[in-house]
Amino acid sequence: MDTLSYKTLSARKEDVQREWFIVDATNKKVGRLCSEIAKILRGKHKASYTPHVDTGDNIIVINAEKVKFTGDKWNQKEYLRYSLYPGGQKRTTAKEVLAKKPFFIIENAVKGMLPKNTLGKQMFKKLFVYAGEEHPHTAQKPQTLTFEK
Repeated sequence: MDTLSYKTLSARKEDVQREWFIVDATNKKVGRLCSEIAKILRGKHKASYTPHVDTGDNIIVINAEKVKFTGDKWNQKEYLRYSLYPGGQKRTTAKEVLAKKPFFIIENAVKGMLPKNTLGKQMFKKLFVYAGEEHPHTAQKPQTLTFEK
């Protein structure tokens, strides 16, 4: 037989069908929740997954202020930033970050799980995190998404 009976199809960005999902972060562990979110943003849950094409879906995360950390990570986990000046390194604990901007905890964790290139930046733009129940994406009719153990 000279020809293959099957053909591997690569997705193109014009052919991708994007859906909207909403995730409630109440009492969810940060790492486990964010790894599932990153998988959906990349599109790995679809049969048409192609590594070099953004095939992922849009995700809305609500109740970001109600996430959980295991152990004593609220006091031990530190977020670092640097102002590029000598002595300009600043440390902030997870508890302080939660008080000021609770959406940052989920955004930072998901961003670390995506590719570090322009494709990863495109994927990250499809993530919308809100501290409370309200979000402005009701017109997109998002489907609720639950992660099972």
